[in-house]
This record gives sequence, C-alpha cells and structure tokens, in this order.
Amino acid sequence: SGVVYTLTPRTHARSHAHVKNSPPQQPTMARASSTTATIGFVLLALVATATAGRTLSDNNPGRNSINLGTAADFAVLAKSGVSTVPQSIITGDVGVSPIGQAALTGFALKSNSDGIFTESDQVDGKLYAADNASPTPVKMTAAIGDMETAYSDAAGRLNVDFNEFGSGELGSKTLAPGVYKFATNVGIATNTVIEGSEDDTWIFQVAGKLSIAGDVQVTLAGGAQAKNIVWVAAGATEFGAGSHFEGIVLGATSATFKTGSSINGRVLVQTAAVLQVATVTQPADAE
Repeated sequence: SGVVYTLTPRTHARSHAHVKNSPPQQPTMARASSTTATIGFVLLALVATATAGRTLSDNNPGRNSINLGTAADFAVLAKSGVSTVPQSIITGDVGVSPIGQAALTGFALKSNSDGIFTESDQVDGKLYAADNASPTPVKMTAAIGDMETAYSDAAGRLNVDFNEFGSGELGSKTLAPGVYKFATNVGIATNTVIEGSEDDTWIFQVAGKLSIAGDVQVTLAGGAQAKNIVWVAAGATEFGAGSHFEGIVLGATSATFKTGSSINGRVLVQTAAVLQVATVTQPADAE
C-alpha cells in the first residue's frame, strides 16, 4: 500500500497594518519552516514503519550470545562417550560425564601421575572423565550442567529473525546474523557462507536433525567468528566425509563426524560424539 500525504490549506489574514509592520520575508520563512518540519515528521514516520520489527544482530551486536559456562573449557564434551577412529586430531580438551574413562574409546589413553586426567596422541589437550581423581568429578558435573543450560537457553530464544529460512536447506546461501528457527531437519548440500562482523552472533534452532553433505564447506566472511555461531539441534548431527563446519554444536543427542570431516568450533552433545579420522579445533578467544 502507498503512503498518502494530506496537505492542509492555510488561511492567512493579511491586514494592511500587519503587512506594514512585518518584515517582508517572515511569512515566507515561517511557511518554509513549517513545511520542512512536516516533511521531516513524515519521513521519520516512514522510517519507523519500515524498520518496525527488525531485531537483527547487526543492529544490536552480541545480543544473541550464549553463555557456555565451564562447557567452554572443552572442544568435545559428551554424556555417554567420545570415540575416535585414528587418527583424529583434536585441539582442546575432551570430557565425558557422568560416564567414566571406558567411554573414551580409540584414544589409546595415557595415564597421568595424579589421575586427574589422561592424555592421547590424538588430543592437543587433556581428557577428563567422571571417574578421574578429584577434583575432576566436580569439574565434569559442572561442565555437563552448563552445557545443558546453554542448550536450553539457545533453543528457547524467542526473537526469531528468520523462520524456516530456505525451507531448511542452507546450501548456496549467505547467512546473515540473527536467530534462525526450523521446525524440522536442516541440511547443507552445497557450500555455504556465514557473513558478518566479529561481534555479530548467530543461533540456528533446529527441531530435527542437522547434517552437512560430504565435501561441502561452511566458511566465514566479513570477520564472523566461530565462537559466536551456535547450532542447537534436537536431533542427531552428522558431518559428511571431507566436509568442513563452523560454530558451536549444542546437540540433544549425538554428533557423528565422518572420515576427513572437520569443525572449527566445539562439539557439546548430550549423548555420544563419534569421530572418524576427524579434526576438531576449538575456536580461539579472538580469531
């Protein structure tokens, strides 16, 4: 619908005395000033109408950030186990709880003298489990609790910017900052770009499964940072062979990384993480 401008006629009483005593330019200037003010008001109203309802992160950087708490201490964190088909490469710590060290499979664990953690040639960091020596059990309980809190927070954000974007197919898209909500599965069948500034944030709320096809790449542009991108999935997440992914994965179930797949981010899931010759690199504090 168009905008209708209504001009209100004005009647000026012009007595001889008034004309004689008033400087010739004042009435003209007053009319010009009044017209300018009216136009300015209309323009402001139009801008307000055009921007009503816009709540994207580029207007409010960081509004969608998710506090991971102590779960951010881990590159991979799971409740029922983490397995690897060697040789995977993990940069950052690995943790499992409430299950014990037996659920860290394929890592060829090396014991630490104080028993607080273990090590592996596949992990540039430490591996923690609920049955390690104190204070690890307390540390792991806190991390799992923080992961679950972060999941609920991310999944529950209500100010949605993009509803059912691309009908759940994100391939060949450029993804702007904001909150994305999907009622079913989300797939990435072709290369995708996440573009925004270093302060912008993204939340992808997925009610079903999240998957990326083999050899498909998710890349960042414009200064976007993996630590500011959260994928919260109620279903399983799967990363195809040779694929590359960006962001924090908060999963209610499992995450499976097939041969040669990689992620710049974190894998924080409430069942199991399966790595098949995969690479997981935790995001730097300032990329």
